[in-house]
Amino acid sequence: MQITSAQFSQLVEALTVVLPLVSPADVTLKHFFREHPKLGGRDRAVIAETVYAVLRRRRLLEHLVPHGVPRRMALAALVKLNGLSLKQLAPLLRHDDEVWLAALKSVKTESLPFEIRADLPDWVIKRLRLWLDDGQILALAQGLQTTAPLDLRVNIFRTRRDAVLETLLAEGIAAEPTRLSPVGIRLAQKIALNKHPLFLSGDVEVQDEGSQLLGLLMEARRGEMVVDFCAGAGGKSLLLGAAMQSQGRVYAFDVSEKRLNNLGPRLKRSGLSNLFPSRIDSENDPKIKRLAGKIDRVLVDAPCTGLGTLRRNPDLKWRQTEEALMELCEKQKSILNAAAKLLKPGGRLVYGTCSILREENEEIAADFLLSHPKFRLRSAAEVLARLKIDVQDAGDYLRLSPELHHTDGFFAAIFELSA
Repeated sequence: MQITSAQFSQLVEALTVVLPLVSPADVTLKHFFREHPKLGGRDRAVIAETVYAVLRRRRLLEHLVPHGVPRRMALAALVKLNGLSLKQLAPLLRHDDEVWLAALKSVKTESLPFEIRADLPDWVIKRLRLWLDDGQILALAQGLQTTAPLDLRVNIFRTRRDAVLETLLAEGIAAEPTRLSPVGIRLAQKIALNKHPLFLSGDVEVQDEGSQLLGLLMEARRGEMVVDFCAGAGGKSLLLGAAMQSQGRVYAFDVSEKRLNNLGPRLKRSGLSNLFPSRIDSENDPKIKRLAGKIDRVLVDAPCTGLGTLRRNPDLKWRQTEEALMELCEKQKSILNAAAKLLKPGGRLVYGTCSILREENEEIAADFLLSHPKFRLRSAAEVLARLKIDVQDAGDYLRLSPELHHTDGFFAAIFELSA
């Protein structure tokens, strides 16, 4: 990676506005680029890549850079994380930078305190230590420090995975089937997908492989009534609709009008006619109550800390708090209780999060089973085996992590209502 003086100057400016984390990093960066329209594609890529590298290793860099000065944070990232030499950086350096950088370059990261190597907040480490040893935590943390690949989900209502792979490879785009998801493709490099014919035609959508598995656990069938309770922008809703071959109904509920509006163009591209997006005021909205006892399958991809997505959203670990975790856990319980009322006898409820914390995962599942005796836990391993998906360490629950499965961190529990 090379960086010009102009790019470096803009990088320092970008870090100055992003690091206070007044708003999510992606939102701040988008605003920054809008205010700097003369930046080219290469400039934006260099700036964004380095800003996210700083956020992934912020604890390390702030340990190495007193007071977290953005300019020196940028230099430290380029040396310690991107591996640039002092010779490569020479045009960017001031009179006292070279000696400081030489000393910084000699610091052995592996000799630093555990918390700095893990680069997670103390409150997160404290919770992980309740069930993981330090070696396991460090492996997980280092997995979360990597850059996430670009995963695609093939719209099986429109086409086949092998046909999409054939098209990509014929264009010289390095791609391979995802190891776990039968409808996924992983690209070796990120491309401008939003301009590609496969994307514009609705044949593919961007979706992490772990997120695809969460939807596949529903085993949605043609003609069924299905609810995606926290649909967001509808990635899993679209997967469910395609799995049902556009037959039956998928209700995509969410409290955010903005997120559901983002589903509109995706739904149009998909060619599906069985999706019905609808904004709700809360989990107790009358629209939901009218469906009580009528639904075959419900997916609850619950609002959570999002700590399993730190590869993509590294700023989350510095924006989330213990107080927010407690509030989210109460919200998760409330949503599950409301979702459970939708099911008809024999129906399935899949609860999932993109969190790595047991408070949001196993503890929520255990609490649900205690308070809902008519539901039983269905083995995730059993469902995955039927789908011919071989997930390492799958058992009663599905747990995915970047260091083991090369996906975002996900959790899923499958509940079924007695017939």
